[in-house]
Amino acid sequence: MIPAWNLAGLIPAIRPGEEGHGADRSPYNATFSEVIEHFGITPDRLAILTGLLGYRQALYNIGITEGFQWLDGSFVEDVETVKGRSPNDVDVVTFFRLPLGQTHDELFEQAHHLFDVQHTKQHYRVDGYPMIIGDQLEDWHVDQISYWYSMWSHTREQNWKGFVRVELNPDGDAVASQLLQSMQVAEVEL
Repeated sequence: MIPAWNLAGLIPAIRPGEEGHGADRSPYNATFSEVIEHFGITPDRLAILTGLLGYRQALYNIGITEGFQWLDGSFVEDVETVKGRSPNDVDVVTFFRLPLGQTHDELFEQAHHLFDVQHTKQHYRVDGYPMIIGDQLEDWHVDQISYWYSMWSHTREQNWKGFVRVELNPDGDAVASQLLQSMQVAEVEL
């Protein structure tokens, strides 16, 4: 379960009431449906979630079905209250296993647009970055993961904050898609 925003409009980095060294901390595991229920509170956020769902479907379409995503940015903050604006997009790092029988180079040749930040922002409202998992762990992997964690565990003002982890799950996303559609219909009816 994703914790509620604190008074600063942030997801706490450590679940409230837990010890500082406890394991119940960011990134918080959630299903895509839980992400929709937690963050799908405005039409702008529902549009971003629609884009993210489309991005995930595009990944599934090229065989990327194993892995998870970290979700962050102003999307996981209460920027409407704290900063008086809507989020523009959602920041996403996709940690994934290469599709069976496919090389890194083949995948990027086939679907380079899904790993191009400008394309993903324009077409999906996703500030997306790829990270292949399952290979031998190299120094640069540790550096890259440390970079993401250190950048995403603090705001620009250097306040601690949390973020969310969502498994890649085509079946779960089909259920989430129905939830998202029902929420969009309810929003239109208001």
